[in-house]
Amino acid sequence: MNRTDRLLAIVLELQRNGSRRAEDLAATFETSKRTIYRDVQALCESGVPVVAQAGIGYSLVEGYFLPPLSFSTDEATMLLLGSKLVADHFEAQYREVSQSASRKIEAVLSEKLRGEVNFLRDSIAFVAPETLASNASAKFLPTLRRAIIEQKTIRFHYHTRYSMDRSNAKKTREANPYSLVHYGDAWYLNGFCHLRQELRQFRLDRMSDLELLDQSFIRPADYKMEPPEDNDRNVIVRAIFDPDAAPWVRESRSYYITEMQDDPEGHPGCLLVTMKAHVEAELVSWLLSWGAKVDVLEPESLKRRLADAAKKIYEKYSD
Repeated sequence: MNRTDRLLAIVLELQRNGSRRAEDLAATFETSKRTIYRDVQALCESGVPVVAQAGIGYSLVEGYFLPPLSFSTDEATMLLLGSKLVADHFEAQYREVSQSASRKIEAVLSEKLRGEVNFLRDSIAFVAPETLASNASAKFLPTLRRAIIEQKTIRFHYHTRYSMDRSNAKKTREANPYSLVHYGDAWYLNGFCHLRQELRQFRLDRMSDLELLDQSFIRPADYKMEPPEDNDRNVIVRAIFDPDAAPWVRESRSYYITEMQDDPEGHPGCLLVTMKAHVEAELVSWLLSWGAKVDVLEPESLKRRLADAAKKIYEKYSD
């Protein structure tokens, strides 16, 4: 990175993060603290109001903003594609905001660049699950976003499909909401569960009767928006899929799969799969869907459960 680009990048870092220490900037831009000192001095001399505070670092005078930036074709295309994705698949509030942002971006583009961007935008598409827009859980998103921003505790009923204790299948929960994430075909809430006294993940379409409480909390400063480790999956299942099924198991990999091994000993062309689940019942339907193309090795209790389920299916459809 040349010096001009680094000076601009330093200003952007300070605008984005509020304040940064010299050593942090040096690490970010892979240079020395002495170079950062010289860069900050150059910014001050050019009229950028950088303030230094002992123990805190550098920051910009409140209210200072860079002049409008210019975009390359690729940059403008990605911004407009992203705003279109939000407009197409999120609720009205964010649809209107994203459309407004798109108009502002298009307004500052040159006619030539606008034409290139529109051509690329018409040639690239994101195909997202319809659940982004139509899932009933989407009605909770505005309340949850407000709870996250205002750091307010929430209360809701949570439905669990599989539970060793059926009395816990539907239970009232209270949680401190930290973040929202969408993956697969559903929205998930990450937060601190008051019942479990630990970080948990809640699937929104299993929630009902959501309410915002007056109780406040402070999100941990070191919190990172990552799916929490699921330490409750203690049931280990091993199964072998025959060569006809192996490619499709890889393609439609189950959430429960933790390891896959090609050509296990004595089974050339097959796929040895290791899975982890909370309870055996979680895997019954998925394993049955593969019919005779899968051979469960362990545990024995799951093999009996599959045999019982197959017997009931046979009895239901046989004359």
